[in-house]
Amino acid sequence: MGFLTGRKVYFTSYEQVKGLLRSHDGCQELTTIENMIAAASAGAATAISTNPLWVVKTRLQTQGMRTDVVPYKSVLSALTRITREEGIRGLYSGIIPSLAGISHVAIQFPAYEKMKSYMAEKDNTTVDKLSPGSVAIASSISKVFASVMTYPHEVIRSRLQEQGQAKNNVIRYAGVIDCTRKVFEKEGIPGFYRGCATNLLRTTPSAVITFTSYEMIRRFLEGVVPQDKGYPQASSNSNQLNKDKPSATDPSQSNTKPSSIPLGNKEHLTRH
Repeated sequence: MGFLTGRKVYFTSYEQVKGLLRSHDGCQELTTIENMIAAASAGAATAISTNPLWVVKTRLQTQGMRTDVVPYKSVLSALTRITREEGIRGLYSGIIPSLAGISHVAIQFPAYEKMKSYMAEKDNTTVDKLSPGSVAIASSISKVFASVMTYPHEVIRSRLQEQGQAKNNVIRYAGVIDCTRKVFEKEGIPGFYRGCATNLLRTTPSAVITFTSYEMIRRFLEGVVPQDKGYPQASSNSNQLNKDKPSATDPSQSNTKPSSIPLGNKEHLTRH
């Protein structure tokens, strides 16, 4: 649920921001900085809109391993209890690490766009005509690269999100800085990458399927759904009509009224 909602929010926001940047610059090819801006904006919108779902997901996954909690019965039960017991703050626990996770998409999407451009140039084609295999390779490499670079925020976010469920938890984190310090003191650098390999095995195939499906479906819809070209055509037809229409100021094209003077009288006047 959280994944599907997040993807819908993300891709919609990403394309909207890219469109705004293109219209502002008047250029179809965005720079790396502009891609990062679009990705970060979409990431922020996704994090804010889906954080409650990720809190519920984290607690449902970890409650079976802990005996000091009253288990949630369902997603709706978890949302209701968290809201009642902890308020809005409970639903948005871990939001700061989630916003810090914007760095993940700010790395992934520009890397993805660069990989597509590189592969298109290598295959002597355009980005919109890359094969599904090339799109899959670009999405997998960008996902692995971004995940390894930004994974520590996932650990911090998960630990902050799960602690609210336990009332007698021994280790309590006062915030992001306190959690970071305690994880480093107790587990060192490896603590920030705990579960990273498992996460890559789960998220990389998901990213490949998501990105490849998105690209192929978008191309299909662009080919099936007719583009709205009515206004430009009407404009060109109007211009053509205006070209064919005789100008009022052009004496060669203007319609002259026949003279009211009879021909014979006219010749008579010219003789005198």
